[in-house]
Amino acid sequence: MAPHDLRRPFKRPAISDQQRRRELSLQRQAQNRRDAQQHARCLASTLLYLQSPHPESTSEPEVEVEVEVELETETEPEASASEIDIRQASKLKGSQARKWFARQLMLPEWMIDVPDQLAQDWYVFARPAGKRCFVVSTNGTTVSRLRNGSRLHHFPSALPNGARNRDASGSAQSYSILDCIFHESDQTYYVVDMVCWRGYSLYECTAEFRFFWLNSKLSETGACDPPSQYHRYRFSLVPVYSCDQPGLSAAYTGETPYVKDGLLFYNKHAHYQTGNTPLALVWKDENCSQYVIDTDSKGQIPSQQQVVLELQDNGSLTTSDDPPVVFGCLDGGFMQKSGLCSGNLLRFAISNGGLSFADGKLEKADLHYLGKSNRARAFADSYSKVMFQYMARHSPIRYDDLIGSISSSIDQENKPSDVQMDD
Repeated sequence: MAPHDLRRPFKRPAISDQQRRRELSLQRQAQNRRDAQQHARCLASTLLYLQSPHPESTSEPEVEVEVEVELETETEPEASASEIDIRQASKLKGSQARKWFARQLMLPEWMIDVPDQLAQDWYVFARPAGKRCFVVSTNGTTVSRLRNGSRLHHFPSALPNGARNRDASGSAQSYSILDCIFHESDQTYYVVDMVCWRGYSLYECTAEFRFFWLNSKLSETGACDPPSQYHRYRFSLVPVYSCDQPGLSAAYTGETPYVKDGLLFYNKHAHYQTGNTPLALVWKDENCSQYVIDTDSKGQIPSQQQVVLELQDNGSLTTSDDPPVVFGCLDGGFMQKSGLCSGNLLRFAISNGGLSFADGKLEKADLHYLGKSNRARAFADSYSKVMFQYMARHSPIRYDDLIGSISSSIDQENKPSDVQMDD
């Protein structure tokens, strides 16, 4: 086969609405910002109104009470991102703590179509292999929690308020939250995102601003220094590149101090939103990851793709997405006979019938029940993960497809437009 025949066009039949959901996510962000700005304008107008003298002073106390409540809400930076204050959450124990922290990470979808405007609107970096976790420093200590919410480490750090004998400046109640990957071999927390810093929320800031803030603030603390008595683990920044051809090449082929596990793509305009988001994507192939296709408990690639789905009350089997995608349904008699109930995470193999699609949507899945999932799991697979794994076995997105998309968008941008000149 000629070399050029190996290259497929990067446009492929739709198996997802990932691009449409990216556009909707950006639209929701813009609307939320407009709503917040309108709320701030109303609040400012109310405060100015209260500062001016009014002859009917008898009604003022009631108005003041309402304004104080709104101000109290506004000054809590984390209120818009979570229902429980992070300081309260840090006191939760056992399953309550695991459930709360398991829902706080922003989880990238798997790339099942190449985004439009990849070179213009996206960052890319090599994802460190390791354990994804939140790191919270507050009240003189630092705690890291895994993706399933369980605690990984409890240690002193050089992060703000991360150790009792360091960083006496600032409020004792302030806290910082970093999105990290713990790399076991060098005992280092590689920071991929910053969520809060000294109590200042970055949830509604763009990725472009968060990465700038992260680079400028983290090194000031000494957290990137080697471990010491009051700083048990080292933190390190991950090189982030604009996703043009040189940037993509640097992330894909460049040397890193850590073992790579694929590439992460972040939309420059994306806010930090908890749960799965199409504005952050993970992609991998054999050249940048040891594990492209999922392995079983023995570290072997199974002959058939395996998926984990959540059982619902009506017997339907769904993904972890919001809204969830239904892959099939179990018979009530089978559920009763097998001792299954709503909320169970179940493992299935995709049998010879595979997956069928119609108009870009999943129509049918040939599932074979294998048993309950590992208890350590907190969520079912996402739709994008199932699709990425399915494509990895049949028709994967390759590095050349990413390069082709970048070249195409640049050519389109540089293409002169036809302008009709008046005589």
